[in-house]
Amino acid sequence: MNKFFYIAIFFFLFGNHSIFAQQIGEALIAKDTVKLQEIDPLRPTKAAFYSALLPGLGQAYNKKYWKVPIVYGAIGTSMYFYVDNNKKYHNYRDAYKRRLAGFNDDQYQYLDNSRLIAAQRFYQRNRDLSLLISVGFYILNIVEANVDAHLAQFNVNDKLTFQPEIYQNEINYKPNLGLSLNYKF
Repeated sequence: MNKFFYIAIFFFLFGNHSIFAQQIGEALIAKDTVKLQEIDPLRPTKAAFYSALLPGLGQAYNKKYWKVPIVYGAIGTSMYFYVDNNKKYHNYRDAYKRRLAGFNDDQYQYLDNSRLIAAQRFYQRNRDLSLLISVGFYILNIVEANVDAHLAQFNVNDKLTFQPEIYQNEINYKPNLGLSLNYKF
């Protein structure tokens, strides 16, 4: 027991002073964990320019890489339908022209002239609509890159808060609901 007691006193006297040691300089230094990012006013313009140059490049510039396949999927799908409808339109148009020239050996022998004209109009309308949708997706790509670059610089920190507050009315002690907008300098 005597040996154990001396070992415990030894560790108590010489061992625990390093456990509670702290440098004074560390306690007095306050670190700013929220640093404001510098706003680049040309960032949205660059993102829109890059997206206009090559669809999806503005999204990559904004570091939103997951949006690039969506952009190419939307534009690619609408362009596929444009090419497919254009091909079918030209097939029906050529068949109708051959029929007017007196040939009747095309793949659409089972259709009369009015059906060939109706098919031409149908595929021409769908082709034009597909081209309009492709242009719309291209413009949407540019606008999305611009807006995303604007919102990436938006200030979202704890200095600006908007919170509901429930307080008690001092006259009749009923709860009142209020909103407060706080800005800390």
